Amino acid sequence: MAVSRSAQSAAQPERKSDPAPSKDNAPNGLTSDEARKRLAQFGPNEMPDTREHPLQMALKKFWAPVPWMLEVVILLQLGLGDFIEAAVIAGLLIFNAALGLFQEGRAQATLSALRSRLAMNAQVHRDGAWTTLPAAGLVPGDLIKISLGAVVAADIHLTSGEVLLDQSMLTGESVPVEAGAGTQTYAGALVRRGEALAEVTATGVRTKFGRTAELVQTAHVVSSQQKAVLRVVRNLAMFSGVIIVILVGYASYIKMTMAEIIPLVLTAVLASIPVALPATFTLASAIGARALAKFGVLPTRLSAVDEAATMNVLCADKTGTLTSNELAVTTVKSIQGFDIAHVLALAAIASSDSGQDPVDAAIRKAASGNTVSDAPKLLKFVPFDPATKMSEATAKDATGNTQRIVKGAFAVIIGLAKASPTDTATEKELEDQGLRVLAVAAGPPEAMQLAGLIALSDPPRSDSAALIMQLQTLGVRTVMITGDAAATATIVARAVGLNDAVCPPGAIPENVKPESFSVFAGVLPEDKYKLVKAFQQGGHTIGMCGDGANDAPALRQAQMGIAVSTATDVAKSAAGMVLTEPGLVGIVAAVKEGRITFQRIQTYTLNSIIKKIVTVLLLIIGLMMTGHAILTPLLMVILLITGDFLSMSLTTDNVQPSPMPNAWHIGNLTIAGIALGVCLLAFCVGVLVVGKLELHLQTGALRSLAFIVLVFGSQAMIYAIRERQHLWHSRPSAWLAASSVADIMIAGILAISGIAMTPLPVLMVALTLASATVFAFAVDLVKVPVLARLGIN
Repeated sequence: MAVSRSAQSAAQPERKSDPAPSKDNAPNGLTSDEARKRLAQFGPNEMPDTREHPLQMALKKFWAPVPWMLEVVILLQLGLGDFIEAAVIAGLLIFNAALGLFQEGRAQATLSALRSRLAMNAQVHRDGAWTTLPAAGLVPGDLIKISLGAVVAADIHLTSGEVLLDQSMLTGESVPVEAGAGTQTYAGALVRRGEALAEVTATGVRTKFGRTAELVQTAHVVSSQQKAVLRVVRNLAMFSGVIIVILVGYASYIKMTMAEIIPLVLTAVLASIPVALPATFTLASAIGARALAKFGVLPTRLSAVDEAATMNVLCADKTGTLTSNELAVTTVKSIQGFDIAHVLALAAIASSDSGQDPVDAAIRKAASGNTVSDAPKLLKFVPFDPATKMSEATAKDATGNTQRIVKGAFAVIIGLAKASPTDTATEKELEDQGLRVLAVAAGPPEAMQLAGLIALSDPPRSDSAALIMQLQTLGVRTVMITGDAAATATIVARAVGLNDAVCPPGAIPENVKPESFSVFAGVLPEDKYKLVKAFQQGGHTIGMCGDGANDAPALRQAQMGIAVSTATDVAKSAAGMVLTEPGLVGIVAAVKEGRITFQRIQTYTLNSIIKKIVTVLLLIIGLMMTGHAILTPLLMVILLITGDFLSMSLTTDNVQPSPMPNAWHIGNLTIAGIALGVCLLAFCVGVLVVGKLELHLQTGALRSLAFIVLVFGSQAMIYAIRERQHLWHSRPSAWLAASSVADIMIAGILAISGIAMTPLPVLMVALTLASATVFAFAVDLVKVPVLARLGIN
């Protein structure tokens, strides 16, 4: 039975504190003068502040392909004296910039978290006396003191004393390590027990922690969204450039004046700009982020929502991610004469109740669920001593006899209590499984008996195996990347279903592929970062899931960095997504929601390509039919507002996620856009031909007809392409339906009222709308085989 805290308090046992290092034997440290010289030489013990000025961040939003095109249009309109149109375009430009601005600055936030994690103060031996100084003032060569609860302020070399160090957030080691004189440890480690003196060996950016910060700063990957936008804009710009040359050539051929040609060119430029495309990507991701919040997932970088759809490899840290980063008793082997409950009760008596030692805390927790009525009463406790490699207690048993109880390394305990060959074989078998094994012995001091063996480990999370299985079903391969030892990592990997090969120790092979191994162990933060980059260079979209500072560079480099709920601020700042609730189910939710978001963005992108191609080509055909521009710059601005921005409601549409990872195939989208655009162009030209040849409409009325046929035809195309199967297969969202009604009503009212155009009869507008409805079902028959053939699903 585990001895309760109240029982121990009543007995008032004597508990000795950990031994402190002797100050008499300590070096004198540095003088203040020498420290000042070294501070000037090495700099302060902190991360440099390289945050970007907010104004600079804002100006960058106006330096990209879509803003460039809009800025050119604004200048042209100002030159023509069209100040209202210029103001409208400027408003669209500012809207795009404002919507995307808040996504910036994630790397700087990570560096701020790295700076804040360093200890604020340190005990330093200066001028022959101990003093407390800000950690930023430490320099190499300083003599410092570290003790229970402290965060190590710099990379240090222990000179005396003994401490228990938790370095899991830096190295990935799941079990705290005992450290004594001669041990090297790093900034950011947490002291769990003991006290020691140490010499500072590195500060600031030269520490292991600092090198991690530098990696985070340099880590960068261009998102799939950015690449997609750039390729769409590039393709449309090249296409429009050719059309504009043809337009100008034909306009010159038919003797149009320069005053007529410039507005025509301006209209063509406006027609070719996917003005709302960047904003739509942002809006769709924001809607996906809001949906993910219900599953305990907080996207900190909106592009990560879309990247979740394309992710096909998940790199997962072991400690704290696939495991709980909390030691637990996994196996208890009792020796003849003892049972499991008594072995745990005896071990709990010889364990500290401070809660600082994770081994003792795990044993006391296990013992609390296996109570026994005749447990000895504690009289005296001596905590774990790294020199003897054991802790011990003196207790009184139920008969009143004094017992000595010891707990520690098997090799030490069997020197006090004899072990059989079977016991030795059992201990080796447990160690070979990657477990930490302790032996427990009890009895009269002169005749102690081995009571049993206790094996501890950092067990996998309860949902880790299910997560990996679900991701596999969704076409995502999971790879473990850990700083822990290969033996321990392999045990955990097999337990969660990662059964492929383990990468051999040593240098990671060049051109390594995620399909080659399922486990990479003993990996440094730099190597995690390099592995992610290597996988990306192989054409994979990478997700990285981690919790510690050692994961931060890889989290930042991955297209989809995921920090678990227990992660450090460093990891959360570096990640694109943070799980706000325990467990890993949020990762699967992110993948599914990401694929929904991707489908919405893909539909809008295809719709944008179709409309831009059709509108630009219609300008040429209209010029040939009438000898004049078939659309004016003002009508084009209205089309941008009513068409491009109202169709952003596609970001709310009801869609089905794809069963496998998505990928941006802009080439195939462009081919599909051309094929379907030909259909829409034929419909628009057909209506204009009827208007000119059958209804004998003049140029002004034909412009109005071109305007409404583009609006109505584009709406018909939206409903055809929003569903990969036939358009009646699923219902549109309420927002999409409402925006369609608004677009049709605005266009109809403007055309009937003659606002900004020549008025048209109500019957003509109604018949055009009815024709567009028929066109939607007709083009749907073309769409299904085209999209299937091009793999757009």
